[in-house]
Amino acid sequence: MRDPYDVLGVPKSADEAAIKKAYRKLAKQYHPDTNKADPKSKEKFAEVNQAYEIVGDSAKRKQFDAGEIGADGKPRFTGFEGFGAGAGPRGGFRQAGGGRATDDILHDIFGDAFSGFAAGGGTRGRQRGSESNFNGFQNAAGAAAKGADVMVTARVKLEDIVGSGKVRVTLPSGKSLDAKIPLGFEPGQQLRLKGQGSDGTPPGDAIAILIYESHPLFRPDGYNLRLDLPVTLDEAVLGAKVRVPTLEGAVDMTIPAGITGARAFRLRGKGLPDKTGTRGDLYVTARVVLPDSNDAGLEQLMHRWREMRPYSVRGPEFG
Repeated sequence: MRDPYDVLGVPKSADEAAIKKAYRKLAKQYHPDTNKADPKSKEKFAEVNQAYEIVGDSAKRKQFDAGEIGADGKPRFTGFEGFGAGAGPRGGFRQAGGGRATDDILHDIFGDAFSGFAAGGGTRGRQRGSESNFNGFQNAAGAAAKGADVMVTARVKLEDIVGSGKVRVTLPSGKSLDAKIPLGFEPGQQLRLKGQGSDGTPPGDAIAILIYESHPLFRPDGYNLRLDLPVTLDEAVLGAKVRVPTLEGAVDMTIPAGITGARAFRLRGKGLPDKTGTRGDLYVTARVVLPDSNDAGLEQLMHRWREMRPYSVRGPEFG
C-alpha cells in the first residue's frame, strides 16, 4: 500500500486543513458514482479513503509518522523474539539500511509465504491443500490476526438527518444495519463500525463513507438547504400564500407581489443540524412557471404590455 501522504498528494508537514482539502478533492474526483465508466475509480476511491483514515486522524498520523503502524493502519511487525543471528534488541531483526521495516525484508525473502510465518518458530504454517491455514501472523499463543477493514459508501437521506437519525449501511457481505448519523456530519466523513469488517480475531471494522442521497427538492448548502419553488405568473405578480415543503412537512409561506427569482426567502431553523445541534435555514427561491399550453388571452395581454409598458432587465454587459 502506498504512502498515504503520496496518495493524497500532500507533504508530511501539511496541516489538518490541507489534508482535509486534498482528501475532499480526490474523493470527489474518484467517487464511483461519478466515474461509472472507469472500473479503476473504485480502487482509487478506496485508496484515498484509506490514506485519509491514517493521516486524517491525529492519533494514527502520529503512529504512522513514528513507524508504529503501516499505511494499512495495522501495527508494524518488529521481529521475532530470539530469532538468531542478526537479531537486534530483544532478539528481533533490526531494520536494514535505508530504514526498511522488518516485514518488508521478510516479504522480499519469503514472498507470499510470509503471511503464513508462525511466530517464534521460523517455520511455515501448515497447509490445507495448496493454501496456508494462516490469515496472517500468529502470536506465540496461536491467536489469528485481526481481520481486514472494509470500506463502503452509505447514502444519508436528508429526512433521516432530522428524523430517525439513522443511516442504512449495506456491507460487502450483503448484511445491512442501521447506524447513528454523526451530528453535523459532512459529505465524505467516515463512520467506523467496529467488528463489521472481514473475519479475523478480532474481526476487522467496516468504514462507511457518508454522502448525501440525492433529493428531488432540496439541495444542501453547508448546513442550509435550498429549494426552488414553482409559482404561477399571477402569484408572482399579485403575491399569494403558498405551501412550501420542508424536511418535516409543508408550511405556509406568504410571497409578496412582484416576486422575482433574484430573491430568496428564508425559513429559519428548517435546514440541517450542525455539530452543536443548531439547525441551519431553508432558502426558498421562486421560479415562475408559465402554462404548459398556449394561452391566447395571456399572449394578447403580453403584446399589449410590450407596447404600453416596455422595460429592460439586461444591462450593457449582455451586449
